[in-house]
Amino acid sequence: MGDFNVTSYRDEEQLRSFTSALLRDMQALQRMVDGGMLENDRQRIGAEQEMFLVDRGMRPANLAGRLLEALQDEHFTPELAQFNLECNLDPLDFSGDCLSRLEKQNIDLVKKARAAAREAGGDVVLTGILPTLEMEDMTLDKMTPNPRYFALNDALAQLRGGPFRLRIKGIDDLRLTHSTIMLEACNTSYQVHLQVPANEFAKHYNVSQLVAAPVMSCAVNSPLLFAKRLWRETRLALFQQSVDTRRSEVHHREMQPRVSFGTSWVRESVMELYREDIARFRTLIGSESYEDPFAALEEGRPPRLDALRLHTGTVYRWNRACYGISDGKPHLRIENRLLPAGPSILDEVANAAFWIGLMRGIAKEVGDPREQMDFDDCKNNLLAAARLGLDAQMTWVDGRTYPTHDLILALLIPIARRGLQSANIHEADIDRYVEVIRERVARERTGARWMLMSAAKMRKTATVQETLTALVHCSIKNQETEAPLHEWPLAEVCEMSVSWRDQYERVSSLMNTDLFTVRETELVDLAANMMDWWHLRHIPVEDDNHNLVGLLTHRVLMRFAFGRAAGDTQVPVSEVMDKNPIRVTPDTRTLDAIAMMRREKISCLPVVDADNRLVGMLTEDILMGIAARLLESKLKE
Repeated sequence: MGDFNVTSYRDEEQLRSFTSALLRDMQALQRMVDGGMLENDRQRIGAEQEMFLVDRGMRPANLAGRLLEALQDEHFTPELAQFNLECNLDPLDFSGDCLSRLEKQNIDLVKKARAAAREAGGDVVLTGILPTLEMEDMTLDKMTPNPRYFALNDALAQLRGGPFRLRIKGIDDLRLTHSTIMLEACNTSYQVHLQVPANEFAKHYNVSQLVAAPVMSCAVNSPLLFAKRLWRETRLALFQQSVDTRRSEVHHREMQPRVSFGTSWVRESVMELYREDIARFRTLIGSESYEDPFAALEEGRPPRLDALRLHTGTVYRWNRACYGISDGKPHLRIENRLLPAGPSILDEVANAAFWIGLMRGIAKEVGDPREQMDFDDCKNNLLAAARLGLDAQMTWVDGRTYPTHDLILALLIPIARRGLQSANIHEADIDRYVEVIRERVARERTGARWMLMSAAKMRKTATVQETLTALVHCSIKNQETEAPLHEWPLAEVCEMSVSWRDQYERVSSLMNTDLFTVRETELVDLAANMMDWWHLRHIPVEDDNHNLVGLLTHRVLMRFAFGRAAGDTQVPVSEVMDKNPIRVTPDTRTLDAIAMMRREKISCLPVVDADNRLVGMLTEDILMGIAARLLESKLKE
């Protein structure tokens, strides 16, 4: 969409104008397909590197605008959020040393972005979902100030008719509602493009669907969202739900989400995908004008297909069909949107090499999978891979079910190697990238597993925020070494160079979010027992909507116990609680919160969001624990 001056539609006349242009683009593309006008004798590869921008405390930093101005490099483009950035790598002919050239340019561009970010007081990290993201980062003021993003947000919200609802269940359970598309900004990917022969598009697209699951299962790198341990590749569930326009009241209908894997194999041509995208999904945004594709054809040049490209840019297939023009010739390519950013650039290029090698090898050795496998099995494979990574079980074209680990090592790596060899890729490059995949799978060390293992180790002695911060810091540190993931040590809090001031600047980095609460109608005796069972000094009181309505302290309960009448066992919490406790928000500066506690002579502060919903507690015990660790680290210096 970045090439268009877009707007959201306000009336039916604009909608009809766009639809007319869209149908003419489809007619022109059909003529090109039927006439063999699309390129068949050349293959190219390309990639898009998305990245997160973070501050010194490893929190998302809204630096994209400053970096783009400082970089002055057409390879870099903005993304949905100001804490995201994208760089587009140059397309390369698929032969010889193209993979190592892709890696070198990728390294150079990320180094350039990192240098600019550090000059601005931040840094760059490559990861599928940034572990330190919080819901407070999902506001429209963090969106890139570009009319196309606001137009898309308005159109999706209007079509949805209510808030976006997110529900993902993994080890933990995440449920939330949100009013904007900013949740999409939680995802960053490494999007790989492969130009395919237009006259064999259906076969190659079906192969891309077949190999999607095993390739992604060993590339998973997004297990954490808002401190919750969810899927190994949470991006898939998050992206689908963050732009889902389906309404729950029509649950009997077979309605497809705008983000999907598809519904069936492709039978004949790319036209099937585009027809489905147009027929199933409403138009969201348009442009001021569109090129007449037939006028372009009459002039002997390939049409841009403005309306078609704009509409399909708002339908998010995980394997997306793309129409493009290179060296004056129109072509078709497949864009793999499944792969996450990170953990290292070498890992990303290895993932790309594995996918491209399988695309070529499977097409030659297996043929079109639609003749050998049910599409539902292929779709189930992807869901299992997203949830479980290498722990998934997969059905293959021979009808057997394999542990993913065995399928990749025994069958797919050899096919990928032969596929790369058939394109005359340099043998040294084949060895380099295929070996990265083999070692990662043999050691069962994906990016997701590295994060979860590191977090489990650190959580024995560190807070949640310290753990998440260390994951980001150690990712950056390891990425700078250019070593592949399987050589990374587990992250450790003690490795951090993040200053204590940056790390604990806000209350959200310190507060406890695992809370025991009571309602005001419940018995005081219940609250007293809960304090005794769990050694608590404070219990917040909330209503059924999780709004803070009061606070019980150990001191208040002790005074009540001494003054209560004999046999008085039915006293509700509302009679003894503090009905107007002092409270803070997650964005409150930690130093301000400490000053407030000292001034008011209180030992805890409930933390609430903008709607007064209870989200955490800041206590003296937490502050004392941080102080003790700080003192210990200073004594070791």
